[in-house]
This record gives sequence, C-alpha cells and structure tokens, in this order.
Amino acid sequence: MDSMPIRIPSSGNLNVLKTTAESPESKHLENASPSTISHEEHLPRGIHETESEKKDHWFIGSIDCGTTSSRFLIFDGEGTPVASHQIEFENIYPQSGWHEHDPVELINSVDQCMEKATAEFIEQGHTKDQIKAIGITNQRETTLCWDTNTGEPLYNAIVWPDTRTTSIVHELKAREGADDLLQLCGLPLSTYPSSVKFLWMYRNVEAVKKAYDEGRLSFGTVDTWLIYKLNGGKEGGIHVTDTTNASRTMFMNIHTLKYDDKLLDFFKLDQKNITLPKIVPSSDKDAFGALAYGSLKGLKITGCLGDQSSALVGQCGFNPGEAKNTYGTGCFLLYNVGDKPVISKHGLLATVAYDFGGGRPIYALEGSIAVAGSGVKFLMNNLGFIKHSSKITELAESVPDNGGVVFVTAFSGLFAPYWIDDAKGTLFGITQHTQRGHIARATLEATCYQTKAILDAMEKDSGHKLGGLAVDGGMSNSDLTMQTQADILGIPIERPIMRETTALGAAIAAGFAVDIWKEFDELKEINKKDRTIFMPQITKKKSDAMFVHWSHAVEMSKGWVKESEEDDEEIAEKKD
Repeated sequence: MDSMPIRIPSSGNLNVLKTTAESPESKHLENASPSTISHEEHLPRGIHETESEKKDHWFIGSIDCGTTSSRFLIFDGEGTPVASHQIEFENIYPQSGWHEHDPVELINSVDQCMEKATAEFIEQGHTKDQIKAIGITNQRETTLCWDTNTGEPLYNAIVWPDTRTTSIVHELKAREGADDLLQLCGLPLSTYPSSVKFLWMYRNVEAVKKAYDEGRLSFGTVDTWLIYKLNGGKEGGIHVTDTTNASRTMFMNIHTLKYDDKLLDFFKLDQKNITLPKIVPSSDKDAFGALAYGSLKGLKITGCLGDQSSALVGQCGFNPGEAKNTYGTGCFLLYNVGDKPVISKHGLLATVAYDFGGGRPIYALEGSIAVAGSGVKFLMNNLGFIKHSSKITELAESVPDNGGVVFVTAFSGLFAPYWIDDAKGTLFGITQHTQRGHIARATLEATCYQTKAILDAMEKDSGHKLGGLAVDGGMSNSDLTMQTQADILGIPIERPIMRETTALGAAIAAGFAVDIWKEFDELKEINKKDRTIFMPQITKKKSDAMFVHWSHAVEMSKGWVKESEEDDEEIAEKKD
C-alpha cells in the first residue's frame, strides 16, 4: 500500500466550541470528581440549604456492570453523580479469540461497589431513605448458564466479543431458515449475539449439556444474572430480562417483544429444557424485585437497560433522528428510529432502544465496533507503548500525523457494517520512519473510520443525514480523537461535561418507574450544561480521500482466519 500521511490537527489547534461560557464555577465542576460535586454548588452564591431542605432531596442509584469493571453511582435530581465506587474485575483469555468472566466475580464486584458508594453517600450527610430506586445497566450479549436448582454457575460467562463460535456461525448460515432471521430478530448471524455462545456451551461444556437434558438449566445475560443474585438467587425467584437485552439474544422477535418459536426452533432450543428469563419493559416498579441483602436491603430495582441503550437514554436521545456514540471497550452507535423497527439493508442491527412500558417501545439502528478502547489497552498491555490509557493522546500528539500507518483493529473480526469474520488485526504502511506515535494515531483513527462507515450505512437505511453526534465513553475524553472524528464525519461532535451517561440512563429508567419523572420533557435540562462541541476542520474532499484509503486497508485485512490448520496446506497444494 502506498504511504499517504494523514494530517489531523493536534489538540492545540482543535476547533472546539463551548455551549456556555466557562465560569470559575464550571471549571471547578469539570475538574471535580463525582464525589466532590454537591447539589449545593448549583445554588446561587451566598445561599445555603437548610438541613430540612437537604432531607427533601431524592437520589437514584445505578449499577453499571461493563466489560472491564463494575460501578455503583448515586445521582441527584440534576443528573450529577454525588457518590460512586468502581472495581475492575479479571478478563480471562483462555485461548486466542476466547474471552470470559467469572460470574461470581461479577456479582461480588457489584456488591462491593454498592457498599463503598453507599458508605460515601452517608458520610456526606445523606440517608439511605433518600435513595428512591436502583437502575441496572450492563454489557450485552455476554452469556451465562447456571443450575436452576442450586443457583450456581455452570461455566464462565462468555463475553460479547468472543470469537470461538466462528465455525458454529458458518454452520448456522447454511441451515434452512437462516435467511429469515434478520427480519424476525433484527440481528445477522455472527459471533456477536448470545444464541451462538449458548450453543457453544451446550456442545462443549458437559455440565451445561447435562443440566439442559435434565431440564434444570437457566440462561441469561449479565442483567438477568445480577438481578437474580441481588434478589437472593433461587430463594428470590426473580428471573427476568428487559427488552433491550433480550433483543441481543436472537431469541426474541423484534416486532412482538416475545420469544419466537421460529427463532427457538432454528437454534433447536426446547423451552421445556431451559429456563429463559421473562421479558419485561426497561422501566417497571415491580418486575425486577428488590435487594435481598446489604446496606440497601429492601430497595427496589426499577430500571434495566443494556449499556448502549442506556447511554442513548442518558444522552436524552428520545426523538427520532437523534444519535449517540459510546467509545468504550468497543464502540456503539445508536440512532433513534422511533416506534417501529427498521430492518437494515446495509449491515446494521435493529435493536430496542428503550421500553418504558405502555406498549410503545422505541427502536434504534445500531452499528457495533468490536475494538475501540480495547485497542488502546492493546498498545498499553501487549506492546508497552504507554503506562496508562489516558496517555494515548499525548503519545499520538508526539507526531504531526499518522506517517502513512493504517491500523485495521480487527481483533475479533470486523462488526458493523462490514461483518467480516475472517479479518484479523492488520497494520499497513510501516516503514523505518514509523514510530510509536504513528501507531497510536492510527489506533485512534481506526475507531473514527469505522464510525463513519456505520453512519454512512445509517443514512442509507434511514434516508436522513445526521446533523450532529452526541458522544460519551472513555475515548471521548481525548480531544484529539473527537476532533479527528469531527473531521472524518464532517459534522459537529457534542460531548457532555458529565460523561457517565450509561449509568445515568439506567437511573432515568428507574426514576420513571417510581414517578420521579413522568414525561421526557422533564429531562431536557439533564446534563446539558457546558457541553463541548468539536467542529470539522478539513474539507469533504480530504476526508473522503482518507476514508477511501481506510477502506482499501479493510479489504486487505480479510481472509486471515482459517477453518482449520489444513486450509493453508490445501491452498498451497492447489497452487502446485
């Protein structure tokens, strides 16, 4: 590939706008940790709340169980976190392409976070009674199986980017009825959804197969597992999931929001042998039960959303045509399409955006990128480029451009809109001139290019061009990355000052269930102050040329995953 340096402005030349003027107070809030931001800081100067007024405040707790860590945050009525605690848990990689979590560690980390954050909350002078409800948001597609009789897990959780199911996917694509799945559930066959992860467990884990055959197998995603355990496990008897998480399994009909016999038959599942979680709305005052133990024992869980849906809610993307992109471990772009699902013709997913009851769910088109923040972690943990992920921008800015380097970060193949299972991570354009900074830039740019590919597909499916994009997640903290994104997309990028939007979305869902809010209009000012807007700085002609270069690299990254070790030998024999 010809070397073509792509120059993206350094952060010193970023074309950034603030939605409001920065006062000393707003700077203080921007730099404050969640635990140091108090409700009183929002009052006019010289006015202080009385003790009785402080007691009138209400708060909502939010459990956020992601791919690398669990958190518990307590939000006030303005969407500001006043207390929080976070614990990282182990990510297990038994073989290349395999990715697992210990189910017991997941629930233990959530328990610890709740205790620590609640203690901090009480130390601030609040009482537990002021917390009105709890919401849950979680990594999606990650699949768990446990014994219905004992409540004990039968295998590690298989995490959403795991690719051990590649051969199963190829087998299923050849099965009769495969062409009908997309219209029914909104998802294409890939290694991504929970269905194929469960099939792998059934075929390869004797304990899972035996439990299924004996009719004592419980299935769930992370939300189901956490809610089950938080309610006391088998004694509590709460086995549920919300529609946003159920829409990621391939077992639920996207139109009816119920398990579909045709889908279950395709995967050869008999509901007599497996306990599937009851599908309920994302906001419900009774369906999710209540905490069975701990400092907040008895407090109701009233909201549940898959993490990307939760981020859309947290960004208040309640109107058709509004979109958000979360730059986390992976990268997930959701586009609100209203109350009817849009089945993509361009490689996107149809999913439930949120379902606050009343028989009127809201749907979204989604594009999923497997590698975003995990690409930065790869440079840090595997190659030793940086000591901490926050230093990636500094490293990238050590060079003026990418030096002609393009990094297709296809560690788990390429997700939307490509769906290339046989791609592998591939670096192009390396010369003796290449430095670590060039590869760092190329890593950040890879996420931005894939985001453009998704947005292009969304415009084709929806018939509308997006005018702007709301962003959140760890990589959105990088001004360089967000400026790069604005340049590549050619639209403004809007970043909130409080970027815990995923946890905030779960809190909003919980709040609706207990009538803290009743209309979306009541939320229009939530987390809207002091947003940063990144404006494009390069011409459309330039950005188009850059994207063509990236697309060429994507084509060259194909074909690296083989069905068996003999494949290369067979190819060599044919050449002879």
